[in-house]
Amino acid sequence: MFVTNDLNSTNYDACPECDLLINHAHPTIGDKVHCPRCGFLLARPRKQSIEHTFSLSIAGLILIFPANLLPMIGIEVMGESTNGLLFSGVMALFSKTMWPVAIVVFLASILFPLVHILLSFLISGHLYFNRSCRYLASWMCWMQHLDEWVMLEVYMLGIIVACVKLMAMAEIKFGWGLYAFIALLIITGMLTSKLDTELFWHRIGKLRKEHYHES
Repeated sequence: MFVTNDLNSTNYDACPECDLLINHAHPTIGDKVHCPRCGFLLARPRKQSIEHTFSLSIAGLILIFPANLLPMIGIEVMGESTNGLLFSGVMALFSKTMWPVAIVVFLASILFPLVHILLSFLISGHLYFNRSCRYLASWMCWMQHLDEWVMLEVYMLGIIVACVKLMAMAEIKFGWGLYAFIALLIITGMLTSKLDTELFWHRIGKLRKEHYHES
């Protein structure tokens, strides 16, 4: 489904990819709206997006604590055992004086995912219960910016590579923290796929107008 221009209309949206001015579309569930010039996906309504985002964010907040606090991998070499936490990798990088890498790993694998899930919970919770808040638009902007920095899958790839290399040298045991981390990775992916950005912005604007008329 493509949206075409109409110079007589004043209700325009700009394509984020090529800046083409396009008439605002109102697609239904299951439809996709693409830019007629570059083919960029402009809108894809999701069914019960607010409800799904709210429930997934609650699950993410529950999982993020065991994923960070419980041991992920246990390594046994020569009778000595060592347990590794998610934060252990960050501390190891700091101890090796690799400050820039340690900071990036901490932000992308711990702090940004936590903030992203928390913002998803706050926004979807306000929309689900129809509660207005003056920070909703700001929270939404921050959440969209953080989408590019949540890199749990990259950290997971590093864990897999490390496990493959260590299996030949030591006995490896997987802890509950790793299972929680995998579940958290799935939850964050589902959050991205279930969130209907256009619907969220529309509901935020509607709540703002209702609050303005009431006051």
